[in-house]
Amino acid sequence: MRIRLDIAYDGTHFRGWARQPGLRTVQETLESSLARVLGGDPRLVVAGRTDAGVHAAGQVAHVDLDDAQVQRLLARHARPGNGTPTLDDRAGALAARMTGVVGAYSDVGVRASRVAPAGFDARFSAVWRRYEYRIGDAVSGYDPLERHRTTSVRSSLDVEAMDAAAGALIGLHDFAAYCKPRDEATTIRTLLEFDWHRDDAGVLVANVKADAFCHSMVRALVGACVAVGDGRLAVDDVVGIRDEQERVPEVKVLAARGLTLTEVGYPADDLLAQRAEQTRARRDRE
Repeated sequence: MRIRLDIAYDGTHFRGWARQPGLRTVQETLESSLARVLGGDPRLVVAGRTDAGVHAAGQVAHVDLDDAQVQRLLARHARPGNGTPTLDDRAGALAARMTGVVGAYSDVGVRASRVAPAGFDARFSAVWRRYEYRIGDAVSGYDPLERHRTTSVRSSLDVEAMDAAAGALIGLHDFAAYCKPRDEATTIRTLLEFDWHRDDAGVLVANVKADAFCHSMVRALVGACVAVGDGRLAVDDVVGIRDEQERVPEVKVLAARGLTLTEVGYPADDLLAQRAEQTRARRDRE
């Protein structure tokens, strides 16, 4: 049985999503909670691995349960005298059990759990990911209550110029200049949305959506826009840097604290398996 999990976490005190020996990670924390609830050695597959310090409000993962784990799920969530819970009821109760194990006021929680539709793969069925990046500048001022999810800069940033720079980068391109290179990994991505606005508190907020992101891509794109916002680069410069496919010192990879994975998009249920197959085939070619 495959279960879909919808997850949120404050990444401040995690060393990223992926398991690392001797380090506290989101994956290790959630897999440990699953093991306490259902036994065995569960392994999560995630829509997008986040780096150390990056947050998530809409992360998605799946886990495949073996027969013994399924039986524990069914037995644990049976409620004598209240009728026979459906399979969906029992799968849905798993989120509360996992959150109970990690504890009240934890920095990670499972918002929902359910039986995954046929063909669903949290990673390979996804068609896009959306991130938000928050920056406090001299206009908005510093809010200590938001310090874990907002990056601060001292200057006053021109949000209109930043928005223009963001819009100029949208499309299918090689984003090597805005990624940390990884061996044999492509840097060609389709940037679907990229825009900036100030929220009610004056904080600059970026909306960034793409089919997928290469390593540190969002934080580098944000860094390029900040360079435009404080006058170090022009709008045309960020496009030129992208097209030359070379990293430049003016573009800084901004801090992880301002970045949150907010949403993962999937196709209709009857297209999930097809999408996963297509994505795996493309990754194999790359």
